[in-house]
Amino acid sequence: MPIDPKRMVADLNELRALTGDSNGAQRVAWTPVWLKAREWFYGKLKSLPVTQHLDAAGNNWVTLKGRSEKALVLGSHLDSVPNGGWLDGCLGVLCGLEVLRALSEDHDGNPPFTVKLVDWADEEGARFGRSLFGSSAFAGTQSIEADRVRTDRDGVTLEAALRQCGVEVEKVGDASVERANLAAYLELHIEQGPVLERLGLPLGVVLGTKGVERHAMTFHGQEAHSGSTPMGDRRDALAAAAKLALEIRSIAGKHPDAVCTMGSVKTFPGIVTAVVGRCEATLDQRDLDAGVLAQMYAEAKSASERFAAEEKCTVEWSRIWSIEPIPFHPELVNLCDEAVREVAGTSHRLPSGPLHDAAEVARLGIPTVMMFVQSLHGISHNKIEDTKVEHLELACLAFDRLARKTLAWMASA
Repeated sequence: MPIDPKRMVADLNELRALTGDSNGAQRVAWTPVWLKAREWFYGKLKSLPVTQHLDAAGNNWVTLKGRSEKALVLGSHLDSVPNGGWLDGCLGVLCGLEVLRALSEDHDGNPPFTVKLVDWADEEGARFGRSLFGSSAFAGTQSIEADRVRTDRDGVTLEAALRQCGVEVEKVGDASVERANLAAYLELHIEQGPVLERLGLPLGVVLGTKGVERHAMTFHGQEAHSGSTPMGDRRDALAAAAKLALEIRSIAGKHPDAVCTMGSVKTFPGIVTAVVGRCEATLDQRDLDAGVLAQMYAEAKSASERFAAEEKCTVEWSRIWSIEPIPFHPELVNLCDEAVREVAGTSHRLPSGPLHDAAEVARLGIPTVMMFVQSLHGISHNKIEDTKVEHLELACLAFDRLARKTLAWMASA
């Protein structure tokens, strides 16, 4: 049976109507709406010769058993951010479902290799701030002690919310048993950025996920009266931070895919009649090359010290979080490129700035690749998130080709 992209789009629209409202998608993980989305998804499996189970971290696994235990995995996530877009995450799950349908029909329910579809639990981390929850448990990078005490805005702990959904936080690491016999992992996702639209291309091949260096900086100056302190006598902590906020643009601009963002600035005492004596800021730096990341961090730190001295201030740095770049498998990148070119006529390779579950899978050494489909205006995590229907259909066709090429690659490996 040929792949049916229109059926996939119909499924996406059905899910949007079921779990969204005028403000956007509401499939936040560990909530009743998310559970409703999963229940709806279970109903889509009834006509397929598959088995389904939840692992210890709440990841939902659908298995089409093949003649070999060696498995190809297709995956993404049904959960969304609050007031999110209709495609983020769920596109990959429902396209994976469509590919599963086609492979089952083509092979009379018994393909040469086992094919699995996984809906990862809580990719977004929207309720408790712990992104990639299910895939990190699968990969063995979970942080149980830190996670169990996380709370949402109502004071509910993550541990309690998990238990309400049948998941025990102490046991989430047992999700690692699902790694057995996995030979390759494929994920389709909307780009969430403007690159493909700017190039006029519907589809792209993802080279990997960018590494992240995230730091907090505190500039120390001297609080003083804004009316009586001459400009030349000021030790303005905000002035030093502001110079760095502009400098990071040129630091990132030296590298074609690098980004640097100062996304948070707090001033103290924070009143209109006082020179800022202390300024706390955050810096997020991302690139696919670890060497570039290290260089950007060194340049930003040096620049901050220079600007602090210019303003007669001091600066302190502390690391918030970091993750190494995760390159995807070169042979699967080539196969993805072939699939995209065959369907769309041309292709483009690009890194992913946002993190994805695929990065956790690739971290284990499981051959992994992602495919992107164009996002209109580069907007995501927003109710206006959208992709042209014809591009969604092309993505479905290309992802099906990628799956079949990967099965052939597995046979020759």
